[in-house]
Amino acid sequence: MGAVSPTTSPAVEIEVDNRVVRVSNPDRVYFPEIGATKLDLVEYYLAVGPGIVNALWERPCMLHRFPKGLSGPKVHQKRLPAGAPDWVETVELHFPRWDRTADELCVTELGSVIWAVQMSTVEFHPWNSRRAHTEQPDEWRIDLDPGPECDFATVRRVAHVAHQVLDELGATGFPKTSGGSGLHVYVRIRPDHSFTDVRRAALAFAREVERRAPQDVTTAWWRKDRDPRALFVDYNQNARDHTIAAAYSVRGVPDARVSTPIRWDEIDDVDPHDFTIRTVPARFAELGDLHERIDEEVFDLSMLLEWADRDEREGAEAPVDPED
Repeated sequence: MGAVSPTTSPAVEIEVDNRVVRVSNPDRVYFPEIGATKLDLVEYYLAVGPGIVNALWERPCMLHRFPKGLSGPKVHQKRLPAGAPDWVETVELHFPRWDRTADELCVTELGSVIWAVQMSTVEFHPWNSRRAHTEQPDEWRIDLDPGPECDFATVRRVAHVAHQVLDELGATGFPKTSGGSGLHVYVRIRPDHSFTDVRRAALAFAREVERRAPQDVTTAWWRKDRDPRALFVDYNQNARDHTIAAAYSVRGVPDARVSTPIRWDEIDDVDPHDFTIRTVPARFAELGDLHERIDEEVFDLSMLLEWADRDEREGAEAPVDPED
């Protein structure tokens, strides 16, 4: 997949398929807790190459960059950094709030990922739509986001409830750790709904999970209205231009944790801290990409949209507009 060659300058050349990416400052320490360097980060992404490319494939992608490592400032970058090779692909997006456009990274090969890492990218945050239909998501994202006093045992319990509801709907969910304190579940959908409808469907699902686990779950929009011991099923991650870390994305935390695909039968034993750039390559080599067949399991949102209509008829509030 890739090879590393030293150069006479403080840099290395990385061969990725038919591309060569020059990586400067390879010995810069990015993750102080484990002493991992920029080159370690590159080698991690090479090791999980098929997985990260599958997760980012043809999606507009925001980059979370750390030009000085984690000790320096974090840059949230929509526009592709200057100086990209002509083979690095992009997609143009329009942002109505500011009436501006941006050419965002659009990954179609591993070389683009490695080039982004050379440009100090640690985290990859893709849209839930692809460049052929940027305004119609093809991915419904379930974000199980624990409150500040919510333990991981609660996250596990809620994940099982979410799995049960998905099974009853006939939807196949693909879980992963968030790389933080929660879990994500992705469901592939047909790109024939707007962001607004996907978000309404996600809220209807969240409310059903809340009905079944009221002691553990909240769907309250305002943080001040949430019990800090509860888990928020964050339906708003399906809003336009809201992104979360991709499967196999490293997170910008000192121990270099990774947002890692898991099996449903691992939920009760999983510890997100176990998945780092030091451990995930061996797991990937053994298990492969656990999200590899996600495109084969496409779900029809119509039932969830019927739930949304029912909830609103019965007096439930429509989703709050995140732009308000």
